[in-house]
Amino acid sequence: MKRLVLALAGVAALTGTAAAADLAQPAPAPYYKAPVYAPAYNWSGFYIGVNGGGGWGNSNWTTAGGFNTSGGLVGGTVGYNYQMNQVVLGVEGDIDWADISGSTSAGAVCALGCTTKDNWLSTVRGRIGYAGDRFLPYVTGGLALGDISATLPGFAGTDTTNAGWTVGGGIEFAIAGHWTAKAEYLYVDLGNVSCGIACGAATQNVSFTANLFRGGINYRF
Repeated sequence: MKRLVLALAGVAALTGTAAAADLAQPAPAPYYKAPVYAPAYNWSGFYIGVNGGGGWGNSNWTTAGGFNTSGGLVGGTVGYNYQMNQVVLGVEGDIDWADISGSTSAGAVCALGCTTKDNWLSTVRGRIGYAGDRFLPYVTGGLALGDISATLPGFAGTDTTNAGWTVGGGIEFAIAGHWTAKAEYLYVDLGNVSCGIACGAATQNVSFTANLFRGGINYRF
């Protein structure tokens, strides 16, 4: 009798195991891919680049008053940024070939046409910006150096390098790899130069100011 009971128990156990094996297995837990972490863009480091744009401004001759100037400029840029959290401090210098000029025939001295022209322009500026990852709005200001050329037909005129100041702002953004692009505005005041006999006998104080709108491409190291 014991053998019969044990035999029946064994058959029942084998049947249960087979039935359990036939039951549907639970579905695997769903797979969630972890999001890719992209570190924030870091603006620290040296860079070089090119820039170009246009300038519109004003020149003033003592005996003729003020008149408009305009033209273009193009050149090179070098700079360095240091980022602390989202604040970016930097220094930037550039030198541009320029052709920003204007003329007037107002007044007795300038009846034949007095002309003011800027042939080159350089700035050395500090920058401070607030990084929004790959975007960097900034303000800037510092030293401006440039050429003030004042001429009158029939006279030698003057061509003087003058120091002044500049202030402005812009926005720079990372485009790909080490490359960034920027757009900026600068107001430049080169002060004035004095021109006497060379500018028509009467002493002339000749000033030059300009509003510059430039774009640029930089390569960051």
